[in-house]
Amino acid sequence: MPQFPSAACLALIERFEGCKLRIYPDTGGLPTIGWGHRIVPGENFSGGIDQTRADSLLAGDAATAAHQVSELIKVPLTQGQFDALVDFIFNLGAGRLAASTLLKDLNDGEYSAAADQIKLWDHGMEDGRKIELADLKVRRAAEFALWHS
Repeated sequence: MPQFPSAACLALIERFEGCKLRIYPDTGGLPTIGWGHRIVPGENFSGGIDQTRADSLLAGDAATAAHQVSELIKVPLTQGQFDALVDFIFNLGAGRLAASTLLKDLNDGEYSAAADQIKLWDHGMEDGRKIELADLKVRRAAEFALWHS
């Protein structure tokens, strides 16, 4: 199994996260900075960051997601499959993957079914209703394509 996210994986994260050098709320309202780095207790970015720091935070966050993929997945992966899962975890968190049919299918060796599961994670909540989100639909399609690369 690959151990590190590829340049294609990092480019995908950058494409969908965008980079903001000042603190902003993510879609869940959590304080975030850089390429989608969720700020944790003890971190202080009140003065903002520069591009070098944003890139460093991304590298660390992607490495964490890669480690989580390696911990959860029990079957061999191609680089594309690994990268798709790194982006999935970067976006949704390891907990969502851990509790998913995607993970069950994949660890059962059902690669095609697992890939199809990726596309189902394109919904969010709006006014208490589950709705399909265009941005997530595009991101999941990009992960699906990376999976098959």
